[in-house]
Amino acid sequence: MRAFGRILMVLPRAMNADLEVEQRMSLSEYSVLRHLSESPHRRMRMSELAQACDMSLSGMTRLAAKLESLGYVERVKCDEDARGWNAVLTDPGLARLREAWPTHLASVRRHIFDHLGGLDLGDLATVLNKIAGDAESR
Repeated sequence: MRAFGRILMVLPRAMNADLEVEQRMSLSEYSVLRHLSESPHRRMRMSELAQACDMSLSGMTRLAAKLESLGYVERVKCDEDARGWNAVLTDPGLARLREAWPTHLASVRRHIFDHLGGLDLGDLATVLNKIAGDAESR
């Protein structure tokens, strides 16, 4: 359990450092762009995006404002609920994500997959998803 707790603290820091050094982008910024790129119409409600990125809504609002100032994200009113806001990934934002993707992939390989030789990755993914699902349902 100590090793698992340690990896939860150390791994995001290491991956963030890789992105910061090579791309001048934080792991949180990358995560926002990635989640939006995988969403229908490259759009997510701000509250859902915050949850997906494990951030507070106020933290997501600040980060979205930064990404908006860079031209990577637009914030628009929700069509179905005038009180809510959506974050929308722009074409420059998608291009920026694609630019950073090789750095992130290399970081994931170096910090995770290079250490998993001999493990069945499909089984590992199944177990990790089960753990996450059980924790979310509580």
